[in-house]
Amino acid sequence: MAGETSLSTLLRSMSPQLNAGEYVFCTLRDGMLPSGLEIVGSFREQEGLTVILERSHAEQAGLSFDYVAAWITLNVHSALEAVGLTAAFATALGQAGISCNVIAGYYHDHLFVGQTDAERAMQVLRDLAANAE
Repeated sequence: MAGETSLSTLLRSMSPQLNAGEYVFCTLRDGMLPSGLEIVGSFREQEGLTVILERSHAEQAGLSFDYVAAWITLNVHSALEAVGLTAAFATALGQAGISCNVIAGYYHDHLFVGQTDAERAMQVLRDLAANAE
């Protein structure tokens, strides 16, 4: 099933959803996941394996972190080759002074914003969708 590529349709249909929980980014220098560690996402970098997981799971595993995030999913099925969606929401969030870390999945974009900015970020995204042309 192909994803949407029209920027105006993507913006109008974003349907942001705030996922429950607190999420953190940790790095595993040896690149090895501890047994049983449930992660949301990962990315291999030269310095090690970055993992995104629930804060409580990181604490239970003894992993260090310095950023606590809220996880927002844009429920529109955006095509990986779509142009402009990331720029549009990143600009809107940036103008509101909200930092955003983006992970693109096959179906959806996932935004990680500071936990204290979650509700404000949701409002910015709703406003962006409502005012899309």
